[in-house]
Amino acid sequence: MAKSHEDIEGYLSKLERRFERVEEGTYLVAGGANQPPIAVRVAPPVLVVQVPIGPAPTGNPALEAKVFRQLLELNGKDLMFAAYSLEGNDIVLGAALELDNLDLNEIEAVLADVDVALADHVPTLRQLVQK
Repeated sequence: MAKSHEDIEGYLSKLERRFERVEEGTYLVAGGANQPPIAVRVAPPVLVVQVPIGPAPTGNPALEAKVFRQLLELNGKDLMFAAYSLEGNDIVLGAALELDNLDLNEIEAVLADVDVALADHVPTLRQLVQK
């Protein structure tokens, strides 16, 4: 069970994930090739995992509906531990895990979910948004 920042660093090291501590309790974890870093932040009582995807479409209701429908379908079909959401006008991929019960398997599963989404979903989403 994770109780400290050192526990999170230990988990990331055990998972052989390159990471950089950017401030106390916040880490940038390397994603796959040509992928953005994954922000991991200790925010008791949870561990927050987040990746900004890009701006959501605005001003075109048909495109907005198409993109938001795609995000909901991906949440329901492909993602088990993470989910797409909106933060202001930006699409974000994120997850939150309870720190008191966090173990290595949980953080590994979330990071794997994010890796798959970044590799498989994001290129398609970006193309869709740019139409």
